[in-house]
Amino acid sequence: MNSDDEPNQQTFVLEPNDTHHLAVLCGQFDQHLRQIEQRLGVTIAARGNHFFVLGAEQRAASVGRLLGNLYKEISQGIELSPESLHLHLQQLCMEEESADCDDSPVEALTVIRTKRVSVKPRGRNQQAYVRAIGKTDINFGIGPAGTGKTYLAVACAVEALLQERVRRILLVRPAVEAGEKLGYLPGDLAQKINPYLRPLYDALYEMLGFETVNKYIERNIIEVAPLAFMRGRTLNNAFIILDEAQNTTREQMKMFLTRIGFASTAVITGDATQIDLPRGSQSGLTHIMNVLDGVEGIGFTYFQARDVVRHPLVQCIIEAYDAHDASRTTSLDRSRP
Repeated sequence: MNSDDEPNQQTFVLEPNDTHHLAVLCGQFDQHLRQIEQRLGVTIAARGNHFFVLGAEQRAASVGRLLGNLYKEISQGIELSPESLHLHLQQLCMEEESADCDDSPVEALTVIRTKRVSVKPRGRNQQAYVRAIGKTDINFGIGPAGTGKTYLAVACAVEALLQERVRRILLVRPAVEAGEKLGYLPGDLAQKINPYLRPLYDALYEMLGFETVNKYIERNIIEVAPLAFMRGRTLNNAFIILDEAQNTTREQMKMFLTRIGFASTAVITGDATQIDLPRGSQSGLTHIMNVLDGVEGIGFTYFQARDVVRHPLVQCIIEAYDAHDASRTTSLDRSRP
C-alpha cells in the first residue's frame, strides 16, 4: 500500500474561535461534517475550534484546507448550506483530478455579487467561462445540463446591470417543445411563452428579488422574450443571453448574432445532446461551433459531466448516457461492411 493512502489523523485549528461561526460550519447535528465524510471518505471529529481528520494523508490535508476556506467564507457573511457545500466539494474533487493530470492550479476569481446572493464560480471550466464573459463580447457556454451555464450568465448580467456597465438585460429563448405536444395554451402572449422562460425568471428572482425584477420588467430594463422577437432589432448597451441555443435553427442563430450592437455582451448557452428540433433540422448551435471556431473575440467554454453542480447523481446519469451512446456508436461502426 502507498504510504499516501495509509490512514492518519491530522489536526486543524480554525481561528478566530467563534462559537456561532463554528456551529454554522458544522451544521445542524453536524450534517455538514457528515456530508464531507460521505463524499471524501474521511472521518471528522470536532472539539471547539480543533478539527481532527482521519484519512489518507493528501485527502486529509485537502479536507483541512476545505474547512479553512469554508470558515473564512462564513466569517465574511457568506451562507453555508448543504447545496453550497456540495459545490465546494465538487470544486475540490475537480482540483484533485487536475493535480493528478499535472495541470496548472485553478486561478481564483472574485465572487459575482448581485443584490441578494453572491455567486462564486466553481472549478476550472466555470472560472474560465466567467473570465471569458468579462473579456470578450460574444461567448458560448456549451455542455450538459446542471453545469451552471445559464445561472452564471444571469449572475454576470445582473452584476453588469447593477454596476451600470449595461443599461438593460435581455433574456432570450427559443419556444420549442421539449418532446411533448403542449397543444393550445390559454392567455395572452406573455402567458403563452412564460413556461419556456421560467428558469430565467427563477434565477432573476433569486438574485434581485420578486419586486425588483417586476419593476425592471415594467420599465423594460429587463426583457424576457422568445427568440422570434429579436428579428429586426439592434441591441446596444445590453447584456443578452440566449438560452437553450441547441434548439435554434441555423437561420435563427445567424439572425440572433447579427443583432449585437455597440457596448453589448452576448452569452449563448446550450447542450448539444438535448436537441428538440424536428427531425432533419440542423441545430444552429452545432453549426455555429464550426463556423466561428477560431474567430478572434469570440469565446467558447465547453463543460463536461464532471462540471455538474446539481445532485451528484446527475453527473452519474450524464456519464452513463455518454458511455451508452459511445458503445452504441462503436457497435454500429463494427456492423457496417
